[in-house]
Amino acid sequence: MADSATDPAANGSSVETLKGNAQAAYNQIASGPVAQNVKDQSAKTSAEFSNLANSRQTPSQPAATGQPLTHYHSFFSELLSWNNPRASAIAYVTIVSLIFVARYLDVVRYAFKLTWMTLGITVLAEGAGKAILGNGLTTQLRPRKYYTVPRETLDSLIGDVHELINFFVIESQRVLFAENVTASAVAAVGAFLSYYLVKIVPYWGLALIATTLVFFVPLIYTTNQELIDHYLNEASDLVNSQTEQLRQVASRHTSQATEITKQYMGDYTAKAQQMLRGRSASPEATPKSAPQTSLKDSDFPQAPKEDLKSKEESAKGEEEPLIAA
Repeated sequence: MADSATDPAANGSSVETLKGNAQAAYNQIASGPVAQNVKDQSAKTSAEFSNLANSRQTPSQPAATGQPLTHYHSFFSELLSWNNPRASAIAYVTIVSLIFVARYLDVVRYAFKLTWMTLGITVLAEGAGKAILGNGLTTQLRPRKYYTVPRETLDSLIGDVHELINFFVIESQRVLFAENVTASAVAAVGAFLSYYLVKIVPYWGLALIATTLVFFVPLIYTTNQELIDHYLNEASDLVNSQTEQLRQVASRHTSQATEITKQYMGDYTAKAQQMLRGRSASPEATPKSAPQTSLKDSDFPQAPKEDLKSKEESAKGEEEPLIAA
């Protein structure tokens, strides 16, 4: 037994046997159904992300103003339509994770902590290496050429950021000017509810609710499209019928009001004309004519033709001789 324990050939064969068993177990696991399923899901996920990346193309239909849209319109439309479910699910989980990280982790504080720890390690390694080995350890890890961002990469990144900013700018204007009435109405209702929810729900909660609605409302619609379209058509028909009734009632009342207005205007016009005619025929407006009488000039005595002064002088001439006598 001692010889077999110290025999190097026997030890070598046992090690080789152990390696063979481990390799066989690994091959069995790697070629098993679980591993094959993982490989298939990874390939499908990669293909869906490729489809999502290839969907970034400028839509053929422009905006209402005639200007072309950005390729992010096609990208987000493809993402929220759940045509690539794995990519959409991963995007949703990523956004929700970022919301919770921003809520429960002090990212800025941890960033400063990581910075001072990294710089402290590099400084200590460089100082200890020069003190002990005569050559800094950080210097040995330093690359021969520092990494730089290629101009093509930077131009592509700036172009994507520019397109993304224009996406939000164009969409906000399309919602504001009601290019799509349904989208503008939904945005108005969301802003109204957020105005009251912000009093009791924190901002990260509102962000979580908004993200969930944005991702899952299209999914619910696509999975129940026939049923939802049926109820939407019924509601649309009901609204159209009520609108038509209101239009008819409003038209009838408008015609009645128009007829009544015309009648009153005719009456007032006739009364105004009568008042104007009566004022023109009134006694104050017509000149007075001479009164008619049956008397004649012969019925009155004739007026004296001699002057009164001549009669007084003749009377004085008759009286003077009597006084002288």
